[in-house]
Order: sequence, then structure tokens, then C-alpha cells
Amino acid sequence: MTNAGKPATGGGEHWPAVCVVGPLPPPSGGMANQCEQLLRLLRADGASVELVRTNPPYRPHWIGGVPLLRAGFRLLPYLLQLWRAIGRAAVVHVLANSGWAWHLFAAPAIVVARWRNTPVIINYRGGNADSFLASAPEHVRRRLADVSLRVTPSAFLQRVFAKYGLSAEVIPNIVDLARFVPVARRSFGSAPHLVVTRNLEEIYDVPTALRAFARIRAAFPQAQLTVAGSGPERERLQLLADELGLRNSVRFAGRIANAAMPAIYAAADCLLNPSTVDNMPISILEGFASGVPVVSTDAGGIPDLVQHGVSGLLVAVGDDRAMAREALRVLQDAELAATLRRAGLEQAEHYAWPQIRARWLAAYSRVASGRVAS
Repeated sequence: MTNAGKPATGGGEHWPAVCVVGPLPPPSGGMANQCEQLLRLLRADGASVELVRTNPPYRPHWIGGVPLLRAGFRLLPYLLQLWRAIGRAAVVHVLANSGWAWHLFAAPAIVVARWRNTPVIINYRGGNADSFLASAPEHVRRRLADVSLRVTPSAFLQRVFAKYGLSAEVIPNIVDLARFVPVARRSFGSAPHLVVTRNLEEIYDVPTALRAFARIRAAFPQAQLTVAGSGPERERLQLLADELGLRNSVRFAGRIANAAMPAIYAAADCLLNPSTVDNMPISILEGFASGVPVVSTDAGGIPDLVQHGVSGLLVAVGDDRAMAREALRVLQDAELAATLRRAGLEQAEHYAWPQIRARWLAAYSRVASGRVAS
């Protein structure tokens, strides 16, 4: 379906006018950071882009602490903003996730776009997509089937969609190579610096990284770990760090603004990614682009992004022994670390804006002109 009465292009190279529906930091997270970055890059390219934010601050602030009330306070303004912004767009780009986020934000955007006769791209990003689609009511899959185009960041989610009879196009996450750049590697001696750059939520399994780090400290007594992220698990993780004797060697940096993340990677000798559920983690892409060797679990779509022994080292979910072993390989073998850095930097080039820009331009243009069938 098309909306012939709307402007076909904004500024730049024939970009259709786009309404992006998605979150912004804070809090920082993969989808929020990608949404912010996409908006910035599109606007810098001259595209006509309007955002409908799915996580605006609560006003007054105290409403955020009352679950049912906060949902109502967000829903009505959200629907009104959707109605207005979608009415000015030639295509709607919805950044979608699983669970309640789908029902509260993605589904209403699809409905309003249908009322406004505007085509929709669902950019589905949730690593829990398989379990969500397996248990979700039938109308969720119908909504997904009805949109003009489904886009996933990874072949992993493309395979999940195919399992439920839904086609999808892969347009990967973006890493901004103007911001995330490699620095000269330092000689760390007995004091390597490792980082975890995931939010403190159960699915990211930071306890496994802490236990792995405790094992690494046996070989490198002066090693330091920075955990850059916020979330409900912080207190439990701090207690675990104390139990492991890591109080003076682990820094919980809390929420880090995306603009400050390059400095975190610049000071790192190894990136640990212990997640149990994942799709295409931007933290790994940022590590690649920053020249930081990556040791990650093989959860979800990570093996599509990280080739074991080539661009990074992979271990089973929850295996702190294996994570420590592979991290020690990186820290003790300078040649291996250099090989991983080179491969990671080459991999990052595939996710730079010039490559991803062409894919989004093609997708927006096809959908806005009605050349994509659902």
C-alpha cells in the first residue's frame, strides 16, 4: 500500500519522508543507541526524518514508579504523536522488540499506519523472537505478515522469522567508524584491562563474566574489569564481586552515555560478552571497530557475527571456565590478539554507514513506492 498524497522525497539522495518509531537513550541499550545513531546519520545525509519516541521521560517524574498509571500516561500522547507524524510520512520505520514492547509500541504503530494508509517496515530486533512468536497470540503473526517489509539485523532472526512463515530482509546494525576507532595497543604487563559493555540484566549473564574474571586474576593478579552498564542486577552483581574477592578490581561504571563509549573501548585489552540471549550485539561491533579482541558466548545470532578463531573467540553460554580460558589466550598470545584485532577491524567495515545507508535507502524507496509485497 502507498500514500500517494505525501511527499515522495525529503532532502538528500531521493530519501522518502520517514517516520521512525523507536526509543532513545537514556537508558542506553542496543535498540536505543541504534535508533539515535540512525536518526543522526539519516539527517546528516539530508533525509526528512521525524521521530516518534517510544520511551519519552515521564512528566511528572513520579508517574514512572506506578506501572499501570505510567502505561496510560504514555499511551495517549504516543497515539496522538503517531497519528500526526505518520500522516506526514511516506514510510514508517518501526524498531520493534518482543514481549510487552511489541504490544504497547509496535502494534499500535502498525494500526495507526494502516488507518493513515502509510506503508510500514518492521525492523525487528529482539533476541527472544523465537520464544515470543511461539507463545504469542495469532494476531501478532498476522500483524507481522501484513506489513510491507520485515527487516532484521541478522540472518539469525531471518531464520527465526522463516520458521513462522515470514520472510525478512537483513539490514545489519550500524557501527559509526568515525567514532569507534582503533588505538595503539599498550603493553599491559600483569595488569590487563577487560570490559563488559552490556546492561545489568539477567539475560546478559554478567555473573559468568565476573566468575571468568576471577579465574583470569589468578594469572594476572593486577587485572582490572570495567562493567559499563546499568540495570536491576547491579546490587546482586556487586555482592557477587565481593564474594569472589574482586571488590578492588571490578569497577561498576553505571550508565555510560553513548558518546563516551569510545573511551571505554580505547582503554580495553579484551571485551567479554557473556549474554545468554542475543541477536547482533552492537557492543561486539563497537569492540571490532575499536580494535579490541572479543571473547563471547555463542548465544543466538552471535556466531553469524563472530567467526570463532578468526574474528573472535566463542564459548558456550554460562561457561565461565571456557570464557576465562579463551580470554587468557588473548592476553597471553600477542600474535593471536593482533590477528583477532585485524579480522575484527575488517569485519567492522561491513557495518559502516556507507554500506548500510545504501540498504536503507533501497528499502525505504521500494516500500514508499509500493514495490514491496508483504
